[in-house]
Amino acid sequence: MPIFLVVMGVAGCGKSSLGAAIARAEGLPLIEGDDFHDAASRLKMSQGIALTDVDRVGWLNRLGEELQRQDGGAVLTCSALKRAYRDRLCAAVPQLGFVFLELTPAVALQRVTARESHFFSASLVDSQFATLESPVGEDLVLRVDASASIDHLQAQVAAWLHPGHAT
Repeated sequence: MPIFLVVMGVAGCGKSSLGAAIARAEGLPLIEGDDFHDAASRLKMSQGIALTDVDRVGWLNRLGEELQRQDGGAVLTCSALKRAYRDRLCAAVPQLGFVFLELTPAVALQRVTARESHFFSASLVDSQFATLESPVGEDLVLRVDASASIDHLQAQVAAWLHPGHAT
């Protein structure tokens, strides 16, 4: 059965870095969720304006469609902050798993502030935490500590995806 996985969490948690490592290790395509935001949403975020649920509908639909195009599985990086967003993605691919990169607001702010040439404004970090509905306890969710090394996190994900196999 193909692996479909979302690497999720607030801005600055390391979705892109971990997603790339998992995709490489599993031989899967990487879908960078940020690449599917429309111009209006990118502009809002760059101006420090938080996206609304309405702003995210088209984006989530595009991500679901992109996942469906990947017959052999894929790794998607997507904040997936609310249960309704995760449910929308699962409607596109029912066997979708989620890796939740958990970190503190202070670390997220530090990481977002340090990023160069990214459209996301550091002023939005607090709104990310306010919007976050933790997926812990939902089906097919692995919670990991975003402050761990990418190699360690990738190994945790591999062990979760392939229980009983050495990584």
